[in-house]
Parts: sequence; C-alpha cells; structure tokens
Amino acid sequence: MDLTQTTELTLERMARILETHGPERTAVAWSGGKDSTVVMALWRETLVRAGRDERPKAVSVDTGLKFPDVLAFRDRMAEIWGVKVYVARPDPIPPEYPVAEDPVTCCRDLKIVPLESCLKSEGILALLTGVRHDEHPARLDIPWQENRHGVVRAHVIHHWTEMDIWAFVVQEKLAYCPLYDQGYRSLGCRPCTALISGEGSERLGRSQAKESKMEELRSLGYF
Repeated sequence: MDLTQTTELTLERMARILETHGPERTAVAWSGGKDSTVVMALWRETLVRAGRDERPKAVSVDTGLKFPDVLAFRDRMAEIWGVKVYVARPDPIPPEYPVAEDPVTCCRDLKIVPLESCLKSEGILALLTGVRHDEHPARLDIPWQENRHGVVRAHVIHHWTEMDIWAFVVQEKLAYCPLYDQGYRSLGCRPCTALISGEGSERLGRSQAKESKMEELRSLGYF
C-alpha cells in the first residue's frame, strides 16, 4: 500500500470504532511519541469527517519516569488541538522501589495497573493505540482489535511502518517531540530508553531485558 491507502485504512478503522463506541467512550493512548501523535491527528480527522464536535479524548500513562520533553510536547499539543487528556499515574514510587530491575513487575506496577484503572474510572470502552507490526515480533501477527476486560484495544496503525510514520509527519507537517532530532527513535521511560544508531530495529533503543519479555507483558495487558 502507498501512504494514502495506508492512511485511509486507518481512517476506515477509526470510523468503525466511532460508529460503535462514540467519541465519549473512545480515547487515544497518547504518550506524546511519534506513533500515538499520528493516531491522535487521524482521530481528530475522523471526528471532523463525521461532523462531530466533541473534544477528542486521550489516556496518557505517566510513570513518573518519562522524559520531561515528551510530557511537555504532549501538553502543548493537547492545548493546541483541544484534547481532553486523562493522565494515569501509579501510586507514588517509594525510594527503594527497584525501578527497571524486573521489567515485568515494573511495567505492571507503573504502566498496566494505572492504565486499566483509568480506563475503568473514565468509562472508556475503546482505546486507539499506536502499536505497529514492525516494532517487535510479539506484535507482528496480532489482530488490529483485541478485547481486554471489556475494552477494545484498536491497533489502528498496526499495518504502518516506521517509515510510514515519518513520511506522514513530513507530508502533513505534523509537530513531533524534539528528542527525535537528538537521535532517539523510540521513546519510553528514561531508565529504559537509549540513543541508538540509525541501523537496525528502533526498539534496540529500549531495554532489551524488557523487550525479551514482550509476550509475557502483553499477556498482562501491555500493548
């Protein structure tokens, strides 16, 4: 598919989600990274195409370990775009908490549990994610819709590639977090994110201890 076809497939999927769940029960899982920002841009377009004037909603997990630049970018764009952002936070992290030592426990406590609690409290029934098939083998063959605890997780850009994302950003003159210009290709929590060369998988910049546990993490509710 060319970029136009790739984009239209995402818009078709979003239109189906909108028809089924409506804008009040649908949110974008928006971290402020490149992929979820593309999803938010296209969700806004979906609402416009459908003649809806409700504010788009987002759920954003703040572990307390995110890059300040990413959070600042998310908040700036939320104000410009008129997005209602629900920030999911874990309980305060005690000083002795073993951050990133056990990636499964850390991601469960700081990401998965707060996310699912926020979805429940805000009545979100459909979550639009920025998961792509080429990011990790554990994501390659997943369906574009998954159901977890009654919430549809719609991987509406699953068929996109990293190159598609950047082509769309350039084509639409879409703003993005300036950390990408410093050489980051994939942005997570600070302890688990590193600069990498332009070669190889973008996820090489993520903690490989965590990446090796992706199947287990997904079984627990990680995207």
